[in-house]
Amino acid sequence: LEYIFTWEEVSGYDENLNTIRTYQVCNVFEPSQNNWLLTTFIDRKGAQRIYVEIRFTVRDCSSIPNVPGSCKETFNLYYYETDAVIATKGTAFWMEAPYLKVDTIAADESFSQVDFGGRLMKVNTEVRSFGPLSKNGFYLAFQDYGACMSLLSVRVFYKKCPSVVQNFAVFPETMTGAESTSLVIARGICIPNSEEVDVPIKLYCNGDGEWMVPIGSCTCKAGFEPDNGNVCRACPPGTFKSTQGPSLCLQCPLNSRSTAEAATVCVCRNGYYRGDADQPDEPCTSVPSSPRNVISIVNETSVILEWHSPRETGGRDDVVYNIVCKKCRADRRSCSHCDDNVDFVPRQLGLTETRVFISNLLSHTLYSFEIQAVNGVSNKSPYPAQHVTIDITTNQAAPSIVPIMHQISSTMNSFTLSWPQPEQPNGIILDYELRYYEKVSCLSINSTTLRCQTNTARVEGLRPGTVYVVQVRARTVAGFGRYSSKMCFQTLTDELREQLPLIAGSAAAGVVFIVSLIAISIVCSRKRAYTKEAVYSDKLQHYSSPGMKIYIDPFTYEDPNEAVREFAKEIDVSTVKIEEVIGAGEFGEVYKGRLKLPGKREIFVAIKTLKAGYVEKQRRDFLSEASIMGQFDHPNIIRLEGVVTKSRPVMILTEFMENGALDSFLRQNDGQFTVIQLVGMMRGIAAGMKYLSEMNYVHRDLAARNILVNSNLVCKVSDFGLSRYLQEDTSDPSYTSSLGGKIPVRWTAPEAIAYRKFTSASDVWSYGIVMWEVMSFGERPYWDMSNQDVINAIEQDYRLPPPMDCPSALHQLMLDCWQKDRNVRPRFADIVSTLDKMIRNPTSLKAVANIPAVPSQPLLDRSIPDFNTFSSVEDWLTAIKMGQYRDNFLNSGFTSLQLVAQMTSEDLLRIGVTLAGHQKKILNNIQSMRVQMSQPPNTVA
Repeated sequence: LEYIFTWEEVSGYDENLNTIRTYQVCNVFEPSQNNWLLTTFIDRKGAQRIYVEIRFTVRDCSSIPNVPGSCKETFNLYYYETDAVIATKGTAFWMEAPYLKVDTIAADESFSQVDFGGRLMKVNTEVRSFGPLSKNGFYLAFQDYGACMSLLSVRVFYKKCPSVVQNFAVFPETMTGAESTSLVIARGICIPNSEEVDVPIKLYCNGDGEWMVPIGSCTCKAGFEPDNGNVCRACPPGTFKSTQGPSLCLQCPLNSRSTAEAATVCVCRNGYYRGDADQPDEPCTSVPSSPRNVISIVNETSVILEWHSPRETGGRDDVVYNIVCKKCRADRRSCSHCDDNVDFVPRQLGLTETRVFISNLLSHTLYSFEIQAVNGVSNKSPYPAQHVTIDITTNQAAPSIVPIMHQISSTMNSFTLSWPQPEQPNGIILDYELRYYEKVSCLSINSTTLRCQTNTARVEGLRPGTVYVVQVRARTVAGFGRYSSKMCFQTLTDELREQLPLIAGSAAAGVVFIVSLIAISIVCSRKRAYTKEAVYSDKLQHYSSPGMKIYIDPFTYEDPNEAVREFAKEIDVSTVKIEEVIGAGEFGEVYKGRLKLPGKREIFVAIKTLKAGYVEKQRRDFLSEASIMGQFDHPNIIRLEGVVTKSRPVMILTEFMENGALDSFLRQNDGQFTVIQLVGMMRGIAAGMKYLSEMNYVHRDLAARNILVNSNLVCKVSDFGLSRYLQEDTSDPSYTSSLGGKIPVRWTAPEAIAYRKFTSASDVWSYGIVMWEVMSFGERPYWDMSNQDVINAIEQDYRLPPPMDCPSALHQLMLDCWQKDRNVRPRFADIVSTLDKMIRNPTSLKAVANIPAVPSQPLLDRSIPDFNTFSSVEDWLTAIKMGQYRDNFLNSGFTSLQLVAQMTSEDLLRIGVTLAGHQKKILNNIQSMRVQMSQPPNTVA
């Protein structure tokens, strides 16, 4: 301590009677005391808060005789902050400097006794702190203003958190903060051979110099394990650690080893491997041995192969089998790979069972079948897969079925037919046999047969204007093949003959009739009988109009697989790559994937799959959708890319539509499209339906959920799988008619509900509902009305009101589509023309349809709810499908319907309702709320 003024440096005793040097002052008998004691300059050393520990004694004023009233038992502590040494001896710096007071110090105990050896002192210890400090150093000053006291010692210090290793991170020595409650962040650095788990890694240093609140940590790297708490030790040879973390090193798995420290994986020994999906802690395994005991069963041009599993599986349980098929010369000198049409059931590659059925082989041909056993590491081995080979020779087989027949010409008493050779003749065709009979039913009663040497035959002796059912089969030395599907052909009537044109020929030849033949073939299915109510009667194939394409119902084929082969392209499963599940269909999952056909660019596709465990009927119904789609080619009809039927799972591949179903897409983008954009979507749907109607195809399930939207907002009609036999949708219970079958009531015309009369006119009714869905941005038609309520309302001439902001011209077109008399409804060609005119003349869409103030039916408009039924703002927002703004309303103070009724568009913008469509919808409902609130009770329409 320096610069004493009226203080004395004397010797004394501490509480243990040890001799010490002290600074004392005791001028209590003199008035107006102001005695100062100043320290030398103290370097701050970076500390922001300084602590001062003072040990002192104070004489009890009452123990001093005749002490004046100015005697004190306290003193003051000051400090002065500066960047340089200022005070020197002999100056009055302590009188002039702007000191900052720290505190007035009072003694807990004072002394009063005096012994012969000197004063018996009672020592007090007090600690005070001050800050924040920012300059290089400071002075301390002690002011006595009338006390009898001694300063025994003054200790000046600061606090810090020591360097520490915690959570495998090193934290440096850290000064405490400027305040006693401050927390100072210290960043940690991972110790050697460790890595961060969470960043940033930090600890907090509190005002008492203690670490607290650890955040983040480090853990030992792969190849290192924790040791003694905060050291990462390398894994010794023979052990490994594959991942970062707190786990310990493990012994190398079976058939593997590590020879160096810090191994992250143990290397497999020679002849052993790890599969691509194997984990580092799994044993290394080897390839399986060859299959055993192969037997074959040959049946004409098919063969069944069976075998036993390998004796050695290589230590794995994922053994599968591949079949390599080769067709060889009889002398076995050369072999080549089998034709693509050879069929393997259940599959050719990746068999999990020890049995395969192989068909569509050539007759009297030597085949070599190599059965390979492979597992998850076979592709790692440099050696070929272990296999067993068996040679078989096929027998003679009858020819396959004739795929189709065509009518070349027709008279009143005959017609001429032709047909292609069977796809698999299995030998030389000797002749063909025709079987025909009058079409009274689909039963072959009183049939007549006819033999011919070529694939053309003239059938004579027939009745005029009569439909005949005809089948044909081929014969080889192995016998007859199966009869073809039943095809129906008709002779000319008298009326048609009278209309044939008379053409003058040469004079020598006379006058001859040249007939423009009208051939109509009717396909009659043996496997499906129609009810008298069914609209799908026998299809007529018109060959008299070249270029005209008519839809052919795949269910009219005797073997529906023929329809698949005729209308759908078979795709090699190796060109298909499945990426992710995007939904679930009636028959199985729906995936997004990629298709890369040879010589073509890779494209995205949607992949419908047939789930395992199906029965043949399910497979037939599943593939019927491909047979239907494959006949269509229009930019507004979903495009079929092909099918996979020769491996499992069975797949239907269509073009991928990025925005999914139209109804959910509109709901997700409520209010985001202009009227012209919406009309453009409706025009695309109508164009697709015009194409279908011109092909004589009736959709039966036209709804926004069955319209798909691509990234360019092009809408395409889809979902043809249920167009014949509609099933109940669990998310939209449908009405079951008395005639049987499930009907989506909200989209279906009245005549189709009542009499199952499905036509293009009933599709037009459904299209009107789709228009309403589009203009209401995916609203559910008829809201929460039951199906029976909808049927009753339609019967009473109720029709859906215009959606919000719907142009009157569009609502009028909807009403035209909902005409009760199906004969006066517009055709799809008319609808496309009308929408084109609207698009060319946008001013026709400016007039908005009005909702009548008093509805003609009590059901009329449920889009504007009765606000008297709501108890809260949340209930109201949920009812108008704006529940996502609940917190916006409540947090902004609009907590009652009365307050909501006073809102403006500026209020909506202020609380965060920024979408124009949502603003319109909410404001329209607020307007209706005001009207209803202004009306007397029980008068709300």
